[in-house]
Amino acid sequence: MREGLMKPALRLLPFLVPAGAAMALWAAWLGWDQQYDVRPDGTTTGPYAAWQVVGLVLTLLAPVYWAASRRHVVGAVLGTTVGLTAAAFYDWSDDATGLFAVGVGMVMGGSLGATVAVSAVIAAVKGDGRQLPAQGPGPAC
Repeated sequence: MREGLMKPALRLLPFLVPAGAAMALWAAWLGWDQQYDVRPDGTTTGPYAAWQVVGLVLTLLAPVYWAASRRHVVGAVLGTTVGLTAAAFYDWSDDATGLFAVGVGMVMGGSLGATVAVSAVIAAVKGDGRQLPAQGPGPAC
């Protein structure tokens, strides 16, 4: 009976690991910084600095690589996208203007596109050890 319960959980692991890692990494890199910075000329920036976003992206490579290198590209893409989208929604949903939904949509679209590209590259480079046969120069004209 116990083995029957473990199989579905193991099948979800390639999705759950990137999703959980994405939420945790969002909290670690971006979740604590909620203050806008006011420059001397009166303009505001933030709340995140560029180094925080770069740190988030670089550390997200580890769970994406973990899943994609095991040929779980869908889990890597959807897990990371869902995790980042959920974290952004939770972090920004207290915005009274409602514009947070635009930002959450941008996070979702950007993370989806980026993880598709990165996962495809990882899966292609990692491969499964099989190579296509060498092709000759083609038929003579």
